[in-house]
This record gives sequence, C-alpha cells and structure tokens, in this order.
Amino acid sequence: MAATVEALKKLDGFIAAALVDSSSGMMLESIVVGSFPIEIAAAANTEVLQTKLKAMDAIDLGDDHIEDILISLGTQYHLLRPLSSNREIFIYVALDRSRANLAMARLETKKIEASIKRI
Repeated sequence: MAATVEALKKLDGFIAAALVDSSSGMMLESIVVGSFPIEIAAAANTEVLQTKLKAMDAIDLGDDHIEDILISLGTQYHLLRPLSSNREIFIYVALDRSRANLAMARLETKKIEASIKRI
C-alpha cells in the first residue's frame, strides 16, 4: 500500500491527498503541498461519506455504490472516492480549482483506487 496517494501529487493544482478510514476519521496515508490542514479535512469528510452511505441505505439503493463525490468550492475541488473493496476507506484529494483538470483528477484517482487490492 506504500505510496498509493503519492502519485496524485503530479496532478495540476494538487494541494493534498489522503487515504482515509471513514469509520474512525484516521488517515492511513497522506501527502500535502504547503500548509493545508489535511488531518482536519480528512476527518471532516468522513462525515460527508458516512452521511451519503446512510442516505443510500435509507432509500434502498441495493447494490449501487458511490463512484466518487465531488465538492466544488469557490477556489478548490475536493474529491472523495471510496474503495470498491471497502466502502469505509476512501481516497481524498484537494485541488486548486484554477489550475486543476477535474477529468484528469478523477481518472488518476480511479486508477489509484483500482490498484489498492484490499484494506
């Protein structure tokens, strides 16, 4: 599992990335450029993911799954992608919106998610 989110650092507009356990809010791995508070952001975004999973269960979406969750802020994009092997673990990426290529970020995050076999 070493250096899984490290590859996201090459994305245009990269700010931070983490592999996060949403059941505890703890980061399993992270990388930051600058002073972005990744620990706080990762923990807070566990609530976003957990809330969406609860909503999906409440409306009985059956075998459906979250591919990713995009949060568009005025100056940043935040992307959450649960692992297909364990929906409690997710990849979190923060990007500078003015420099980011959102399609590329989603593609690269998907590639990394697919490379993580099981946690």
